[in-house]
Amino acid sequence: MLLDIQSLSHQYQDGKNAKFAIKSLSLNVVPGILGLLGPNGAGKSTLMRILATITKPSQGKILWQGQNIIKSPQLLRNELGYLPQYFGVYDQLSGTEFLQYMAGLKGLNESLAKQKIEDLLNKLNLTHAAHLPLKGYSGGMKQRIGIAQALLNGPKLLIIDEPTVGLDPQERANFRQLLTELADDRCIIFSTHIVADVESIADRIAIMQAGQLIQSATPSALQDKVANKCWHLTCNVSELKKVQHDFIISHSVRKENKVELNIVADYCPDARATSRAPSLEDAYLYFTSNKRSQTDLSRAC
Repeated sequence: MLLDIQSLSHQYQDGKNAKFAIKSLSLNVVPGILGLLGPNGAGKSTLMRILATITKPSQGKILWQGQNIIKSPQLLRNELGYLPQYFGVYDQLSGTEFLQYMAGLKGLNESLAKQKIEDLLNKLNLTHAAHLPLKGYSGGMKQRIGIAQALLNGPKLLIIDEPTVGLDPQERANFRQLLTELADDRCIIFSTHIVADVESIADRIAIMQAGQLIQSATPSALQDKVANKCWHLTCNVSELKKVQHDFIISHSVRKENKVELNIVADYCPDARATSRAPSLEDAYLYFTSNKRSQTDLSRAC
């Protein structure tokens, strides 16, 4: 099972000018969880819509099991589950009624749909709310219903775009656990700009910026790439503004008139700074920042 993205590009018109939403992107996706990270506007949602066969790209190939799905999208649609960033539901329908409607759209026969819906409601801990109208569901419950509709046809490729927006911390944790359980025998692409949502569950991370793929590696490999660029500095609050201007700050804690900073920089930012272990957040900020440290060597520790 393999999704092979080859030299993918997509342009759109911005007034009189053509701009790239995605530019020359190549990526292989295998079973497991691929975390797709990038700031807002990086092109993640455009890529998700192309992979879900909703948008046709300007250039490139997408092969699913060796078959070109741009030319023959139905080859993938039969094995695809998709949860878009903005997932609308029919508020007047109950959870069961909504899933029955979606099962009909996916072409499932009535008996198979009934069995699938019961299994999914149970697996997603929604049985107690199955006959309640969707307008009364919490954000987390609506996301679980969204996952349920995406899983109705037993997809081998599951595409999930920014699913944790608006969820509270417990709902986000539950959602991550659910994805881990689903990843055994399928490809899952999980798009987000929140590093913590994929840090503990992704088998591989792909980072996009300005429509391009700038990094693709395991979480530990990405951290290794910034292992010698991570520093801890305690400074006066009065110094904070300058440090923020000069360096990438991945974490800060204020204590009275002092502030403790985690800094990502190519060189030691200050004689008081000490080296520290890297995190995935450090790597993400380093690769996507337009403020890579240009620290003068004379200031090195």
